[in-house]
Amino acid sequence: MTVTAALVTTLLTGCISMAPTYERPAAPVAGVWTPDVGTSAATPAAQPASMLDWREYFADPQLRSLIETALANNRDLRVALARVEQSRAVYGIQRADLFPSLGVGASGTRQRLPADLSLIGNPYISSQYQVGLGLSTWELDFWGRIRNLKDAALDNYLASDASRRALELSLISQVAQTWLSLREFDERIALAQQTVDSRAESLRIFTRREQVGSTSKLDLTEVTTLWQQARALVTQLQQQRATQAHALQVLVGVPIDTSPQALDHTVDDAGLMRDLEPGLPSSLLEDRPDIIAAEYQLRAAHANIGAARAAFFPQITLTGSVGTASNALDGLFKAGSAAWAFTPSISLPIFQGGRLANNLDLAEARRVESIAHYEQTIQSAFRDVADALSARRWLADQVTILQATQDAQAERARLAKLRYDHGAAAFLEVLDAQRDLLAIEQQTVQTRRALLAARVSLYTALGGGSRLMPAADTPAGPLARTPRVVEPSAPGTANAAQAVQ
Repeated sequence: MTVTAALVTTLLTGCISMAPTYERPAAPVAGVWTPDVGTSAATPAAQPASMLDWREYFADPQLRSLIETALANNRDLRVALARVEQSRAVYGIQRADLFPSLGVGASGTRQRLPADLSLIGNPYISSQYQVGLGLSTWELDFWGRIRNLKDAALDNYLASDASRRALELSLISQVAQTWLSLREFDERIALAQQTVDSRAESLRIFTRREQVGSTSKLDLTEVTTLWQQARALVTQLQQQRATQAHALQVLVGVPIDTSPQALDHTVDDAGLMRDLEPGLPSSLLEDRPDIIAAEYQLRAAHANIGAARAAFFPQITLTGSVGTASNALDGLFKAGSAAWAFTPSISLPIFQGGRLANNLDLAEARRVESIAHYEQTIQSAFRDVADALSARRWLADQVTILQATQDAQAERARLAKLRYDHGAAAFLEVLDAQRDLLAIEQQTVQTRRALLAARVSLYTALGGGSRLMPAADTPAGPLARTPRVVEPSAPGTANAAQAVQ
């Protein structure tokens, strides 16, 4: 008993860990953004995107309502929440292996032995009854195998929760992007429909002129071609808009009204979203949920190496029971009926055909893969931010240029029509001017929407609102137990693990 107490004390005070010391890999990106992104130095008091809730970033009430509905009903998000709950349960199962399993049991046996098996040479009937508290096989974790498996399960659990937050952020971005696409198509369809109406009136006038002989059949054919081209553009845009509306229905998860009349077109582009500054590239390591998830997975790979190494060492297990036993049921709790059993055991692997060595090689290879995945995630995040910053800068210039070009093109079309009406130019000049005007109007609307999309992408790339996902977003029921892990300054540190433990 003294030896057992010493072993238990040693186990409770600490154990050897075979896991390699974890060090965060160096970020494989530059420490500053590239010069082409055109960023200004963020002030120390500037609020990072990760602390800016999407309700604050998106100003339009209709868009906020769509995002809130999507967060409550999107099926992909429900799947992610279920996976977080699964990871939580796996962690709880693995953590339970650290503790002994106790159970109360009772048994009774009556048997008859024939004379040839009896020690006394006569057949007899024996009885045995027993009630006791039993300790099932409990491994003393001297080498940290079980503890490393528990740490790996914890890191996988935290990674799944970070992945869930990354999916929420992606869902917010997809809803916003699709909503902006619908607004773009509505504006383009309205412009194209205005062109159809205008050209229909021109077709009526030219038809009358051709009937009275004041214009040629060729001019009438060209006006008809312009009208048909505008009509074809309207139908093409209507089909593309319907596709986007269907995509928004799936993202939101419930039936919604996506007709042009239901969308809000009153808010101008400048008032839809707040301006953002990117800060330093290193801030992505703490703000991007996908990077946080990748680092937790890397930590889990380190812990699995420790478990694989510990498998080479002896395993010490304890089994025991204490209770009362008697050959008569009424004698179970009488004096002198106490019974106990204690069975320590130790096993050392000698030959397993290379199983343990290959298991360690597998854990090492998975760590190398996790490092590469972590670095790749950082590089992708860095590119996402750089692309969004570049798009925000250059698309703003393009919008300014296109708006000026559109004004000039409208004046050109007006002058060409005047020249034709006064016989100073052929109708081909009017035809080219009107075609170019419609094209530049469509391109201007597309570029404006691309600029807004770049602002949404920048918010997402910077980990927008990832630290502010409220518990109210979690549906009621079993999934409500999923914790909202508050990330420390360095993801995956002991503070997060202690908070979950």
